[in-house]
Amino acid sequence: MRTTRLRVTMREVEPPVVRVLDIPGGATLPEVHDLLQAGIGWTDIHLHLFEADSARYGIPDPDFADDDPNLRDERSATLRDLPPAFVYHYDFGDGWEHDIEALGAGGPEPGCIEGHGACPPEDCGGPGGYAEFRTAIADPAHPDHEHLRAWAGPWSDTFDLEATNALVHATAGSVPASVRMVLNLLEGGVRLTPGGRLPRVVVRAVQAERPEWDPWGKPASIEDDLQPLLQLHHLLRTAGLLRLSRGVLTSTKAAADDQQVIRRLRAALTADSFLDVLIGVTAARLAGAGPASSIDLAEALLPWLDRWTIGGRRIATEDIQAQLWRSASLMVGLDLIDPGPGVRSAWTPGPSATTLLPRATALAAYFRNHADAGA
Repeated sequence: MRTTRLRVTMREVEPPVVRVLDIPGGATLPEVHDLLQAGIGWTDIHLHLFEADSARYGIPDPDFADDDPNLRDERSATLRDLPPAFVYHYDFGDGWEHDIEALGAGGPEPGCIEGHGACPPEDCGGPGGYAEFRTAIADPAHPDHEHLRAWAGPWSDTFDLEATNALVHATAGSVPASVRMVLNLLEGGVRLTPGGRLPRVVVRAVQAERPEWDPWGKPASIEDDLQPLLQLHHLLRTAGLLRLSRGVLTSTKAAADDQQVIRRLRAALTADSFLDVLIGVTAARLAGAGPASSIDLAEALLPWLDRWTIGGRRIATEDIQAQLWRSASLMVGLDLIDPGPGVRSAWTPGPSATTLLPRATALAAYFRNHADAGA
């Protein structure tokens, strides 16, 4: 993957906060936003904006379009559309501004190359409030010392390069091994059965690679025998990574590009839809807090899903538990959860739990910190 190296400098902050990040050169601006959040240390709970010369890029609000008629939709722009130097605004209330400079080509993988200075805690009042915050927590005799220490929670005054590098790399994403396996098997094209299913030879090849996908331990004949494969087949076609022409299913050109595969998988789940939030928070919770039963998972997910309703009533724990089981095969197919023999009693994270969905990557640390605090 070709990357571009960016130097990010937070304005008006002492000690200085600087990051040098390698990000995919073809990243869309929403992807750049996710990577900047991970690299700097923000938690993406406020609005943001890219400013380049006289152009501004963000997510337009149709209810307030007249307030900023010159705002361009960042979802239709990429890093290449911006000049070598631009400004990234975050949290319009606190007013954090970051000068970003493109330094040229980066390394072979996304990550954080160097940096210093801790990211300020969210909602501390901008550069001025952050200066007051630092003064108070550095002086035990300060009247606000204990209050602000408790308010800041796990905030640390140090910068962890290794952890930040890992977070940026995970946020950029990697193609699940299960997805790459299926795409490789179909690369040369296979003729579907008259019923539109994958032929037995492909089903058996997948079963040989992923025997745990068959709960019965018997030779599979059709893809319905391997529910994760059935769900993955549908998702890959929806994502435009598989194409059907005259009865032959073939992987598309995009399937050979890891960045395109990741982007299309994420888009196929529809950002902030119920399914996107459900599986993202599930993967994060398992990766951050460890194995859990489906009922414990449902209880942990309720605060993240309670804005949805079913039949006019607010969603309940038992509804989420039922949705978890309905989505389990898809999560297994994407390597987000492990389908091992203990799944009936305890769900466990899969190898792609924190490397496919940005929500899962970001929230895993949250669940980990809360689990540690509870311990």
